[in-house]
Amino acid sequence: MTLTLDRPAAIPVDGDRVVAKVAWRLVPLLAAGFFVSYLDRVNVGFAALTMNKELGFTPEFYGWAAGVFFIGYCLLEAPSNYVMHRVGARLWLARIMVSWGVIAAATAFIWSENSFVVLRVLLGAAEAGFPPGVILYLTYWVPAAQRARILAGFLIAVPLGSAIGSPISGMILSAMDGVSGVAGWRWLYFLEALPSIALGLVCFFYLPDRLADAKWLAPSERRWLEAALAREAPAHEENYWRALADPRILTIGVAYFGLVLALYGLSFWLPQIIKGFGASILAAGFLTAIPHGCGAVAMWLWSRSSDRRGETVAHTASAAIVASVGLACAAYAPTPVLAMVALTVAALGSAAALPTFWSFCTSTIGATDAVVGVALINSIGNLSGLAGPYFIGVVKGATGEFSDALLVLAAGPLLGAAMIWRIGRASRDARK
Repeated sequence: MTLTLDRPAAIPVDGDRVVAKVAWRLVPLLAAGFFVSYLDRVNVGFAALTMNKELGFTPEFYGWAAGVFFIGYCLLEAPSNYVMHRVGARLWLARIMVSWGVIAAATAFIWSENSFVVLRVLLGAAEAGFPPGVILYLTYWVPAAQRARILAGFLIAVPLGSAIGSPISGMILSAMDGVSGVAGWRWLYFLEALPSIALGLVCFFYLPDRLADAKWLAPSERRWLEAALAREAPAHEENYWRALADPRILTIGVAYFGLVLALYGLSFWLPQIIKGFGASILAAGFLTAIPHGCGAVAMWLWSRSSDRRGETVAHTASAAIVASVGLACAAYAPTPVLAMVALTVAALGSAAALPTFWSFCTSTIGATDAVVGVALINSIGNLSGLAGPYFIGVVKGATGEFSDALLVLAAGPLLGAAMIWRIGRASRDARK
């Protein structure tokens, strides 16, 4: 008589639990890096409250110089993503963080218009590739069905960078002014650059490059994730650079330009808009946090709604329309209180659109085109960081008011919403 032993049944893997485990391991560090990068990028808006007068910067020059950050940033995004795909995220993202931290700290020592412009361009070149690199990196770990809320965990650093960073910037600017004979805006640049250098070193020792390095996942969890991602991956490696000539990706990039035009216009000028209401520097720091804090909450809730419904197009377009309405209302709000409410609505819509937009992009363009395509879309979109602040500066210099500039900025998210809706409909028709 022969005895046979039944093999134990395989224990089913909870996919949502695996993705959550990956998110808790990777996203906090990456979000912290984006938080300090965004803070180093936009703290110029607070520095300008006293820096412009000390160095004699006009509104037109400030708007242009703040935006030249995006020249090097946009030119080097696609090459940066390609290099990261080849050498690994651990080394490349760490390099980005440390180099931008050193340059951001050096901005404390500017003495003229030329020195300011040169360091803004270098800062953009150093930081190029970080947001699209992380978005690409997360596609190596997170299936499309769970991607919007995971991307929200990373992108929430944008509104939080302003919501938390604004009071901090206001306090540094006020409390450190004159310490050791140094102006507060110089302390602001120097002190807020140090965390990025530290986080870059942490990233180098902590971040895994690929699933095989994820020893903190059980073998069954790793197999499930590999299988889920393999179903979305191309059959073989193709030409990554074809994305540069893909009309669909270029169109998505233009749509992103419209979506983030308002975001950057507000980021660089909101402290000065609020100070124009009669607020002190310290009060402006805390008041600036309100719109961005509301934006962080909206981003988190809206991304969860998107994943729950399995829908990204309507979520992105509707959030962009909310941003447009908020800006239009803020342009002619009769009182500072109503203007703050409208600006909060604008920030809320702008922030909520980001994770659903990137979830839509990464699932629409595919894994091969994402290597260069994500960076190209981000590059085109971030040209709004040059256009938006400069346009506001020109209008402010010519009229002495922000109203007309805010009204024109409102057209950006509206254009983005229309294009996303059209692209989404074309994608659905192509799948039929």
